[in-house]
Amino acid sequence: MFAAAVFSMLGTVSLYGENGAEPFGVDTLSSDLKEVEIVANRATSKTPVAFSNISKKELVKRNDGRDLTYLMQVTPSVTVTSDAGAGMGYTAMRIRGTDGSRINVTANGIPINNPESHNVYWVNMPDFVSSLRDVQIQRGAGTSTNGAGAFGGSINMITDAPSVDPYAEVSGAFGFYNSYRATVRVGTGIMYDHWSFDAKISHLGSDGYIERASSNLWSYFTQAAYRNQNTMLRLLVFGGKEKTYMAWDYASIEDMEKYGRRYNPCGKYIDDDGNIAYYSDQNDNYIQHHFQLLLSQHLGEKFNLSAALHYTNDRGYYEQYKQNRTLIEYGLLPYFDPDGKKVEKSDLIRLKNNRNHFYGATTHISYAADKMNIMCGVSATNFKGMHFGQIEWVRNYIGKIDPLQQYYNNIGHKYDFNTFIRGNYDFNDYLSVFVDLQYRFIHYTINGESDNYDWNTGAPALLDIKRHWNFLNPKFGINFNKGFHRAFASWSVAQKEPTRDNFTDGDPNRQPNSERLNDFELGYVFNNNILTAGVNLYYMLYKDQLVATGELSDTGNAISVNVPDSYRTGMELQVGYVPLEWFRWNFSLTLSRNRIKNFIEYIYEDEWTNPITFNLGSTPIAFSPDLTFNNEFSFNWKAFEASLQSRYVGKQYMNNAGSADALLKAYFVSDLSFNYTFKNIKSIKELSLGLTVYNIFNSHYFSNGYAGAGYYVENGENIIYRYSGYAAQAPAHVMGTVSIRF
Repeated sequence: MFAAAVFSMLGTVSLYGENGAEPFGVDTLSSDLKEVEIVANRATSKTPVAFSNISKKELVKRNDGRDLTYLMQVTPSVTVTSDAGAGMGYTAMRIRGTDGSRINVTANGIPINNPESHNVYWVNMPDFVSSLRDVQIQRGAGTSTNGAGAFGGSINMITDAPSVDPYAEVSGAFGFYNSYRATVRVGTGIMYDHWSFDAKISHLGSDGYIERASSNLWSYFTQAAYRNQNTMLRLLVFGGKEKTYMAWDYASIEDMEKYGRRYNPCGKYIDDDGNIAYYSDQNDNYIQHHFQLLLSQHLGEKFNLSAALHYTNDRGYYEQYKQNRTLIEYGLLPYFDPDGKKVEKSDLIRLKNNRNHFYGATTHISYAADKMNIMCGVSATNFKGMHFGQIEWVRNYIGKIDPLQQYYNNIGHKYDFNTFIRGNYDFNDYLSVFVDLQYRFIHYTINGESDNYDWNTGAPALLDIKRHWNFLNPKFGINFNKGFHRAFASWSVAQKEPTRDNFTDGDPNRQPNSERLNDFELGYVFNNNILTAGVNLYYMLYKDQLVATGELSDTGNAISVNVPDSYRTGMELQVGYVPLEWFRWNFSLTLSRNRIKNFIEYIYEDEWTNPITFNLGSTPIAFSPDLTFNNEFSFNWKAFEASLQSRYVGKQYMNNAGSADALLKAYFVSDLSFNYTFKNIKSIKELSLGLTVYNIFNSHYFSNGYAGAGYYVENGENIIYRYSGYAAQAPAHVMGTVSIRF
C-alpha cells in the first residue's frame, strides 16, 4: 500500500490536515502543548510500510458507541464482524484476512493484547474511542512493536493529549435495538503553569439485533499530567466493565428458517415441562483496569527519551447452561435417582473464570540529525493468568455439591523481553534507507488441570507446558520522496509464538511450533492538493503457520496444526480525489490470493473417532476474501456534512478446505450519514447533531460463522456431512448522536 493513503469520513483517514495542505503520513506534535512525546512504533512518511491514520476529528464524528473495530473497517483490507449483529458487544476484526490473535494492538506503545490468547477483547474497552487522539493501522509486519507478533497488521492507539484549556462535554447516541451511549468528559486545562487533569465516564448498552444479545457496558478514563518545556509526565488510569449475553454460538440456516433470522441458540435448554427455554444468566462478565505512567523527556536538540511503567488487572467469568453433561467431567459422582436408576449425565450450570495480572516497563531513546534518525528501545513484561472452572448447579443432583465447586484450575506465566534498534538514513534529498532489527525472548509455562477431560486417565488433562523462544526479526526498506511522488520497497521478518489454546487444546505429544513470516511490500503514491492515488503490492510468505485442519486432540478438541507453506499476496489500491472544496471521493480496493499449499483435511466418524484424510492441494485460507473495496462520497457545506460510504466483502470460506458448504457469501453494505454543527450559542461552544442510517439498502448478510464436518458409515461407504453456523448482521437501522461542548 502507499503510506500516504487518504480517507476522510466515517472514521477514515483525512486527505489533508485541517488547513488543507498537510499531506497524510507526517506525524506532528502539538506546538500548543510543547509535547516532546515520540511513539516508538509509529510509522511516518519515511517508513516503508503500509499504514493509514484515523484522526481525532473523524473518531469523534463517527463515535456512536459501536466498537473501534467498526471505525477502522473503511481502511484497506479490514473486515469486521459483530456477534450481536449491530456493532456493540462482542466484535472482531481481520486485516488482510488474519484474525485478532495476529494483530498487534498498543495504546501509547503499551501492549493491549492478552499475552496468552493474543487477542484484544474490545468489549472490555467500551467507548475507548472517546479517549483517543488518533489511531494508526499498519498492514503487514509493520515496525517493531511491543507485545504479540504482528502477522497481519498492527493497531497503534494514542490517547488524548492533556487539556490546555478547561472544558466540559456531554455526548450521547441512541438508535435501534435500544442501543445507546452516554458520555461525560471534563478537563481542567493547564493549572499553575504545569498541571492538568482530565476525566471521562461512559455508559453504553444495547439489546442487540440477535435475540437476547444484550450488552451493558461502563468505561472510564482519567489522566493527570505535568509538563514543562522539555518534560511531559502523565499518569493514566482507564478501564471498563461489561456484561454481555452470549451470542457466539451462531445459528444454522435451518434454525434461522425455523425460528427467524435473529435466532440465538445460546442458553437453550429443555425445562421440566418439556418446553424450550433459555437460561437468563448466560452472560459474560468482565472488568479490566489499565494503569500507565508515561514520561517523555527532551534531551537537547537531537535526543528524546520516552519511558513507561504499566500494569493491567482484569478478571471475570462467563456463565453457561450445559445440557446432558457427563458428571465425572466436572468432578461430580454419578448418583441414583428415587427410582434407583443410575444417573451419569445431567444438566448443569458452569462458570469459567479468569484472573490476570500483567505488568512491565518500556523505554526508548531517539536521535535526530540532518540525514539520520535512530531509535533504540527495550521493554520487558511479566504476566500471570489464573484459569479455573466452577459448578454452580446441577439438575436434580443427589449428593454433595460445594458452593461453586471447582473442577479445573491452572496458571499460565509469561515473560517477554524485547529490544530493537531502528533508523533512517537520507542519502540525499530524495532517497533514504530504513533498517529495523528486533530481538525478542519469550518464556511461557502452564501448570495445573485443564478444562479438558482425559478419558484415558479418567481425570482432567494435566498441563505441564514449559517453552521458550528466541526471535530475531530484521526489517529493511528503501524510500523515495520527490515532489508529488513517493515510492518504497521493503522486506520484513516477523515471528510469533503459539497461543494458549494451541497448547491446552493440542496434542501433548506434538506441541506446536512458532510461526515465521517473510513480508515483501512495494508501494507508490502520487499526492497533490487535489488527488492522492497509490498502489501497494504485497507478498506474505508463511512458514509453519498454525491453521485448523479438522484434526482433534485426544480430548476431542479441534486443534491448529503447523502447515509448512502458505501465503497471502495482493494489491491494495487507494484513491482520494477533491475536485471541489465541498466534495471528496475516497476509494480503496484490495485484490488478493490467500492459499495453503498441500492442505490435508481430517474428518472424523461421528466427529470423534477413526479419522479419514483428504489431500486437497492448494486451498483458500479461511475468512480471507479475495476482493474487498470501500467507496465514499462526502459533502461539506459550511456547518453541514453528509457522506455515503459503501463496502464490499467478497466470498469467504469458514474452513481451510474451501468447502462449498462452509461459504460466507459476498456482501455489499452502504451507510448514509448527516451531521450539523452549531458554534458559539450563548454559553455553548459547540453543539453537534448527527444521524446515520446503517445498511440503507437492507442487505441480509452474514459476516462470520463456523463450520464442521463428520462422517458415518452406510453400506460400507463413508458418508460425509458438513454443518455450519452464521453471524447474521442487522438490516437497515438508525443511530442518532448529539454532542455539547462547553
